[in-house]
Amino acid sequence: MINCDIIYIFIKTLNVISGTIYELPCRTVVDFYIGAHHNISRGHKPYHVARCFCIPCYGKIQCSTWVVDESHSAASTDFLAHVDGSPNFVRVATLDNPEQMGDYIDAGQILLAVVIPQDFATRLAAGEQAPVQLIADGRNSQVAGLTTSYMSQIITAWNEEARGGRGGIAVEARTWYNPNQLTRWNFLPGLIVMISFVQVVLLAGMSIAKEREEGTFDQLLVTPLTPAEILVGKAWPPMLVGIFQSTVLLLLSVFWFRITFQGSLFALYLILLVFALSATGVGLSISAISKSMQQVLVYVLVFLIPMVLLSGIATPVDNMPAVLQYLTYIDPMRFAVDAVRRIYLEGAALQTIAHDFIPLIAIACVTLPTAGWLFRHKTV
Repeated sequence: MINCDIIYIFIKTLNVISGTIYELPCRTVVDFYIGAHHNISRGHKPYHVARCFCIPCYGKIQCSTWVVDESHSAASTDFLAHVDGSPNFVRVATLDNPEQMGDYIDAGQILLAVVIPQDFATRLAAGEQAPVQLIADGRNSQVAGLTTSYMSQIITAWNEEARGGRGGIAVEARTWYNPNQLTRWNFLPGLIVMISFVQVVLLAGMSIAKEREEGTFDQLLVTPLTPAEILVGKAWPPMLVGIFQSTVLLLLSVFWFRITFQGSLFALYLILLVFALSATGVGLSISAISKSMQQVLVYVLVFLIPMVLLSGIATPVDNMPAVLQYLTYIDPMRFAVDAVRRIYLEGAALQTIAHDFIPLIAIACVTLPTAGWLFRHKTV
């Protein structure tokens, strides 16, 4: 019997360690103004920069920040000194050219940018509004909300000191990839991977264990079939079931929840096929070391809980401690979730997500031969 209290504590512990955050696949540009509201049209290219890797811990974050100071004035230096004095922000670099950070924003490596325009000091001296722009990547919405909230407190304090509380701070937010900031836009593409993974691992795990319980596994081994042929026969049914479930969830996402599919179906199903192959390898390896279906259920539960938690479906990988980030490299769900989300929401091409294919193929190349070796040598 499995102690449910122990499982609950285990899940809660991993949630605390990894800093559970519900990630939204959107990009939010937040403009804070010291003074009155300042409109920026959507067609205007925003200033950008500031690279933030935020690690939430019991409701707090520490964010490494990249700054663009185009003013180079005493006022901007004083404002940035307030930012540097906050325990929530650590300045990594100050850049002169905001154009340099475009690729980092597109790659999702920037959560927050602090940009001070050239006329910052001039507007303050003239008694006008002085814009300070923050760019937050809403694909990690909760961390983006925390960082902008902390920054707004710093701006409010500086506004009180520099202008005696006159005026106010107006916020204008724009979101990319998720215009209405709906949570399901982030969660459902992840479910396409997660539900398939659970089913594939469970079915693959049960396949050999059932043969063992019924006594037909030994008969299977003495047939002319090679371990590779047995492996292929046991692998295809779970893979087909997993891809079918992914298709059902894809159709529900598009036609029921009205989440627009932006990418290529070929790219999506290619990543799902490679992912199903790696998941099948995990399931068959579990099956090969199990004596009964009850053991398979226990092993699958023990493996699935951390693999789902470490996949990035609910907790951004960048927010996890370094040790857990390294562990995610052996989790096929991590790479599949990232690839499916980018294909679905961003319309990413195969060359853009090529880095997700290599670990999935590597995992399949390790687990499938391992399962074949275990079949033949009967280690249990």
